[in-house]
Amino acid sequence: MPASAPDSGEPLTLKEKVRRLPEKPGVYLMKDRLGRIIYVGKAKSLKRRVSSYFQPSRPLTTLQPKIRALIDLIADFETIEVKSEPEALLLEGRLIKQWKPKYNTDFTDDKRFLLVRVDLHEELPRFRLTRIKKDDKSRYFGPFAHSGLLRKTLAQMRRQFGILLGDALPQRLPDGRWQLYDDVRQELYGFPNEVATDQYRHRVEEACAFLEGKSREWLETLRAEMNTAAEKQEFEKAAELRDVVFALERTLAKTRRFEREQPLIGGDQAALESLQAALALPTTPERMECFDISHISGTFVVASMVHFAHGRPDKNNYRRFQIKSFVGNDDFRAMEEVVGRRYRRLHEEEKAFPDLVVIDGGRGQIGAALKAFAALDLNPPALIGLAKKHETIIFSDERPPLNLPLNHPGLQLLQRLRDEAHRFANTYNANLRSKKIRESVLDDFVGLGDVRRAALMERFGDIDRLRAASEQQIQEVEGFGPKLAAELHAFLHRGEKEDAAPDAAETGEIEEIEGESGAENR
Repeated sequence: MPASAPDSGEPLTLKEKVRRLPEKPGVYLMKDRLGRIIYVGKAKSLKRRVSSYFQPSRPLTTLQPKIRALIDLIADFETIEVKSEPEALLLEGRLIKQWKPKYNTDFTDDKRFLLVRVDLHEELPRFRLTRIKKDDKSRYFGPFAHSGLLRKTLAQMRRQFGILLGDALPQRLPDGRWQLYDDVRQELYGFPNEVATDQYRHRVEEACAFLEGKSREWLETLRAEMNTAAEKQEFEKAAELRDVVFALERTLAKTRRFEREQPLIGGDQAALESLQAALALPTTPERMECFDISHISGTFVVASMVHFAHGRPDKNNYRRFQIKSFVGNDDFRAMEEVVGRRYRRLHEEEKAFPDLVVIDGGRGQIGAALKAFAALDLNPPALIGLAKKHETIIFSDERPPLNLPLNHPGLQLLQRLRDEAHRFANTYNANLRSKKIRESVLDDFVGLGDVRRAALMERFGDIDRLRAASEQQIQEVEGFGPKLAAELHAFLHRGEKEDAAPDAAETGEIEEIEGESGAENR
């Protein structure tokens, strides 16, 4: 409702309210006669900005029809003062999201920007450009501000995934398959031009996963541009970019809701199915395990195994290994040992093998893993290697190596799996190195041979527990009498401040490993 004039009890006219506005930054809310907020705007000067809506000298014919309609409906307004233009920018955006005023530009209706529409109910879904998002159960991607770049992206996708764009006229063949384009156009390059419906729909799934990634990449770019514009005090540009970001976030949120209803497209499930198709697996690899070897010039050789369930890390099933069968630098023997230990144990416990085993490495590591299964007389599950230099997939059968596009969702899932195994192995290796460094203090204690040293470590586990032990507890170890126990206790506690406990970084590594899983000791 309009505010009252001081002492009069009469409501202020719009002209009087404008005259009382401050020359300060803020946000204004235009209302209709029912008190509904129909427009939210920001201003460097509330007085100047709001007064521009009520200038009788300016002919209405010079205004855009949308602005004229807005002015005709304004019956009242509110203002909120803020301290700065950046604060006004943020508040404006928050209020627009809260009230969704009719006359604030809805990004998806803005004729400058494009969406990509895929009608999944078509027998052969095509990728079309549109400017309006409808509630028609289609899949929408975007919005995209650069139409030229978007069209180039779709042309690239046609070559990369073998999909149909909106102008295509596929022909039904006598055997029920489809000829997507005229052969003379050679638009599909390495993809067969004659396909069955289910084969084509798999291409659509992969292309949708790729396009969603483009949308998210575009969102991050927009956020960075928005922040840069705000820092440069280009507030009008920042506000426009902010509206684009809000709209794109809404579009992607709706996409995620739709994916829960359509699990074959998007997200982790799409990556799993893309990987299944690329590797020709009999089922989707819902459970995957990856092995990595870590060492420093042949010392502190350890291995890790990480487990992904439904495309995501399952840290309760991570495992770490110390190499027991040899000493030295031999990745192949180390891989054979840890793969054998892992699947011997699963076999003995009558637990199911994973759907896919991934080895960090190439043909040699694959051969070592297969050798482990042969020694156990067990049939291996699907098994591949991932060679990091060119992200080449190495098969354990006679198939030639495979290089998927770097934006392939299945390859990206394999990379996440491999990188997690690498991280886990390196963390364990760093833990052992720091532990070994702390234990090396015993090298300076005269009279402690290998036998007594081994007895101490077997009793206390590590140097920290040994340092915390009393003389009486040390004396309980075989080979230690009262005198030697007292001397060792005094030795360990000399210069207490100099021989402090491990630093925070080392402690953090230990805690992280302990929290993820224990070691495989069998």
